[in-house]
Amino acid sequence: MSLGNLNSSTPDRGSILVLSAAFLGWMFDGFEMGLFPIVARPALMDMFASNAGSDEFVGQWMGWITAVFLVGAALGGFLFGALGDRIGRVKAMSWSILLYSLCTGMGYVAQSPWDLAGYRFLASLGMGGEWSLGVALVMESWPERWRPMMAGIIGAAANVGFLLVGAIGRTWQVSQDNWRWMWLVGIAPALLVLLIRLFVPESQKWQSARETNRDHSPIREIMTPPLLWHTLLAICLSSIALIGTWGSVQWIPLWVDQMTGDHLPGAKGEATMLSGAGAIVGCLGGALMGGKLGRRWAFFFLCLGSLLVCGFLFRGGLAYGNWLKTLIFLAGMTTAAFYGWFPLYLPELFPTRSRATGQGIGYNAGRFLAAMGAIASGQLVALFGGDYARMGSVITLVYLVGMLVIWLAPETRGKPLPN
Repeated sequence: MSLGNLNSSTPDRGSILVLSAAFLGWMFDGFEMGLFPIVARPALMDMFASNAGSDEFVGQWMGWITAVFLVGAALGGFLFGALGDRIGRVKAMSWSILLYSLCTGMGYVAQSPWDLAGYRFLASLGMGGEWSLGVALVMESWPERWRPMMAGIIGAAANVGFLLVGAIGRTWQVSQDNWRWMWLVGIAPALLVLLIRLFVPESQKWQSARETNRDHSPIREIMTPPLLWHTLLAICLSSIALIGTWGSVQWIPLWVDQMTGDHLPGAKGEATMLSGAGAIVGCLGGALMGGKLGRRWAFFFLCLGSLLVCGFLFRGGLAYGNWLKTLIFLAGMTTAAFYGWFPLYLPELFPTRSRATGQGIGYNAGRFLAAMGAIASGQLVALFGGDYARMGSVITLVYLVGMLVIWLAPETRGKPLPN
């Protein structure tokens, strides 16, 4: 792909290959993130049979393992983001996918919650890295006018993975007897690495920036003014969305499993499918809203919509039926729309020479705060006597903070990616 073509309005073969690789990498990433909420309750009850039926116990371990996962993803974002600015987006992305696929498969041999936490931590290192690398590669390889659509597609990719894992969970009912087999499916993305290395071209924007900035330190640049302010904003905005997702929405399958019990064993898979389907719509919509309304107004309305829908979902007192299913779909749509907005906005905050590092730290540092939110969620579930809905109604108040903070961020609509 020539640099000249990047300024044209027509994508070429190289840009399509880049999009395909990033989409599949993030789709499998989403699939493997979605595995744990499906597997968690039967796995934890199988490991500690004496605590069977105790959602206070399951909720606490779900919070801790989710927190470990988020910390690992944050560290992986730092590590692989910096690596992508050093050795290239394609090479670093290949290593990140290989790491998360092999380590997810290791969940098959887990014997205790601590084992699960360890394997999830290792897998999350790769998952955290893949996001920042895939986003940087796509945004640097596609023509300017396509960026809102590309952001939506990349954001939707993970939720296609959630939809797939939900379909498997609904078709093949995961129980205390068969939950281990679900982890082996997670090895499949390792095959994608070979295709990426053979066919996907490196970002020429990165190659040009690397030639002229060989002694440049991306971490030093994003952690000192004037980019320090952009880094802090990225961390704050990412934290708000991630706390809402990992502190409440990711718990919906456990809540539904508790609600339906043994009479509807496929309900948690159906709930995951509904949330994933809504999230696909939301990611596309979130990016397009950012393109049409401007980045700040779009984020404000995404926070408002998430706050209202989650309020009805968790405070409505509904049984598992059509109304609750509709709200689960809408919650997936509104709360996941941020993940179409982030691939559009975060690349606009950092220059090419530091983009993967800036995105990796900005987005993934938010996972540290989300990890604390997940631990708090588990403690709230225990405090509220196993009441997942009551916990969700408290955690999702975080969107109020987002409605205020976004007005401190710069508006970048209509501006090219900084070089």
